[in-house]
Amino acid sequence: MKSAMHRPVVICGVLALSFGLAGCERDAPRSAGASTPVPAPSTTAAGFGPTNASGTPTTAPTTLAPTPTPTMPGATSVPRQDSLYPKRGNPDVDALHYDLDLAWDRDSRTLTGTATVLVRPVTDRPVLELDLSHALTVDSVTIDGTAATAAVTPRHKLTVPVPMTKDVKRTVVIRYHGKPDPVAAPTTRSDLDEGLGLRATSAGHLWTMQEPYGAFTWYPVNDIPSDKATYDISVRAPKGWAGVASGTPASAPAGTNRFVSTRPVASYLTTLAVGPYTKHVATGPHDIPLTYWTRPSDGDELRVLRRSPRLLTWLEKRFGRYPFASAGAVVVDSRAAMETQQLVTFGGKRSARQTDDDTELTVVHEYAHQWFGDEVGPSTWTDVWLNEGWAMYIELLYQVDRDNIPQDFFTQWLARADGTARKKYGPPGHPDRDEFGTSNVYLPPANMLHQIHRQLGDKKFYALARAWVSQHHGQAVDRQTFTTFVNQHTGRDFTALINRYLDSTTTPRD
Repeated sequence: MKSAMHRPVVICGVLALSFGLAGCERDAPRSAGASTPVPAPSTTAAGFGPTNASGTPTTAPTTLAPTPTPTMPGATSVPRQDSLYPKRGNPDVDALHYDLDLAWDRDSRTLTGTATVLVRPVTDRPVLELDLSHALTVDSVTIDGTAATAAVTPRHKLTVPVPMTKDVKRTVVIRYHGKPDPVAAPTTRSDLDEGLGLRATSAGHLWTMQEPYGAFTWYPVNDIPSDKATYDISVRAPKGWAGVASGTPASAPAGTNRFVSTRPVASYLTTLAVGPYTKHVATGPHDIPLTYWTRPSDGDELRVLRRSPRLLTWLEKRFGRYPFASAGAVVVDSRAAMETQQLVTFGGKRSARQTDDDTELTVVHEYAHQWFGDEVGPSTWTDVWLNEGWAMYIELLYQVDRDNIPQDFFTQWLARADGTARKKYGPPGHPDRDEFGTSNVYLPPANMLHQIHRQLGDKKFYALARAWVSQHHGQAVDRQTFTTFVNQHTGRDFTALINRYLDSTTTPRD
């Protein structure tokens, strides 16, 4: 994730003020792309049945036909209870695949959905429990085609009292509807003061931003980073609008947009947006299909997003082939940006002081996450530094390269920025659960990577980065996994250095 609060740490801006650095280069080359209006979808479908109050059990109609198991085999995970937010998610369930059929009615501000979830119980349990907002009404539930009762509790838990047997896969179909209701973000970051999860604007536009959690505000989900799954998302939007979701665009009936993710996805990396979107297409390195979804007011963002082929080429040269089948972005009414998998969710609320080259750094940051955070991510939020440290360092490396910033100057600046972040928020290896995503999980781990880079040199460091992704693709990992890998790959013991940079309250001097 990249936010307005982190923009001042980039070298153009605060460094220019405090160290006298000249301004950044402007007018980088742009790539060609085509713009195509999206066919007008049909009007949103009606609700699926009688409503119920939050927390009240609902019995599904017994006439429902059995639902076939999704065609995708899904992604097997090793779920872990999250260390920072233990009330979210369920380590006793491994969600393998989500098939979401969604419709948005902007007049009534109502989301209607059918979620078909393939689950693998990790242990024998007397009940199935997933995360789901209590603002959403469950209309029916079936398990393997048999009607079941369900309740949504005030703590945003969907409970289905059906015995679960270890490793026996079950197909759960939940039909639901309701009005989006974000939850409070566990942070003082100003860009997340509107909350986490799905929300509707005054004009009826729909969008979500959901790190470290919040997917449960729009579909039933095991909302923890360790449980990755495959996805098939279909969205019906009001006439003349378009529905957009994470994944690769796929064929769908008229009036519906469909997106498929065949590689494992953590729930916080999914996205949904509905609005007056136009679809713009381009081609990245080795023919990666690129899609940019923008509204009429998003001309500034589109101008920078068209630089994507060049930016992805820069990233591939250093970190290996882009890991997914497609790339792109959807612009929403936010001040933040989020590395949602294959389709970045990009905040369109641009500061008056922000230049195209500033915006470009955010694009690089979120694309870098596709390797570091999406393809390989943390198993619990204690290790969010694994995501943000890499993406922040790559963003800074790009700026150093783009703007010809001297290495000694960069090293000095990064050490100072590291110290400032630690002093305010503490060490990156011990994040505060009430201050999620603050600068201590961005800059100090970026400085740690910089020290490893300086000791290894370019060739060995970039080989290390490429091997980290290729050897752990699709996995959720932790600090020990990273440390062990670095030591084995380099043949050197970096344990003490890694621990110092992650645990120290002051900046280490290496």
